[in-house]
Amino acid sequence: MEMVQTVKGRINPSHLGITYSHEHLITNPPEPAVSGDPDLMLSDVERATAELQHFSMAGGNTLVEMTTVDYGRNISMISEIAQRVNIHIVVATGFLKGEYCEYHVADKSVNQLADVMIQEIENGIDGTGIRAGVIKAGSSLNKISESEEKVLRAAARAHCETGAPISTHTQAGTMGLAQVKILRQEGADPSKIILGHLDRNLDWDYHKQLIDSGVNLGYDQISKEKYFPDKLRIEFILRLFREEHHKRILLSADLGRRSYWVSYGGGPGLTYILWRFIPWLRSEGLPQEAIDALLIDNPRRIFSF
Repeated sequence: MEMVQTVKGRINPSHLGITYSHEHLITNPPEPAVSGDPDLMLSDVERATAELQHFSMAGGNTLVEMTTVDYGRNISMISEIAQRVNIHIVVATGFLKGEYCEYHVADKSVNQLADVMIQEIENGIDGTGIRAGVIKAGSSLNKISESEEKVLRAAARAHCETGAPISTHTQAGTMGLAQVKILRQEGADPSKIILGHLDRNLDWDYHKQLIDSGVNLGYDQISKEKYFPDKLRIEFILRLFREEHHKRILLSADLGRRSYWVSYGGGPGLTYILWRFIPWLRSEGLPQEAIDALLIDNPRRIFSF
């Protein structure tokens, strides 16, 4: 039977409920990133707990925590947070883009990297018994480095071995088609692939090509008007609905900075999508069936294995 792997154990997919597909609760980026931009470090269990309580109050049920080991994943802190809240948390194995993963993967083969991912999915992370429920891989702006290609191929092999879904980082939404090509060369099931951050590259023809390849689109930069106004994200989602592609989209906000969290004194926080973006979609005519697909049905299908 297919299940979803969470911090607290495997659960029936029907229990996922409203799901954010790409977020961060605890991060510790390596140098020089964090000293150059301290806003990137999320290291407070109390504030993460408070932010998740806001999410729960808004109606949220599940959050996919996409921090990988090369970006400071701390499974013990995530476990502590999970024990404090009535929210399902799914954690990731794999690696981020080249500037972060290079140190970890340069001297490893594709199969060695795949074995690490498989172990974290099947046996647990860092001896905790907490098993990853999603595989991460990434690429840089307008290019895929040798190390990034290794990680992508390893992610696909780990997916083929375990069935776990793949969720990628695309820098500013670029290189999506190239990622898909590599993953499919290794036998990955496109219906279990999420390409992240595509709403940083709102090119309709590009998104349509990706849809035609069979993968899912991560619209996970919601609220970040510095990239594109949410009005355009709304327009794309409505158009995808009209063309019957809404079952291939997942929503999130990727709030990986202190300044994005209400609990740090910033915003918009984890309530924004449910309290502002979804009502906006509804007011523009998106029916409840499609909203349920974006937030409930699509994550339930993709994250179960």
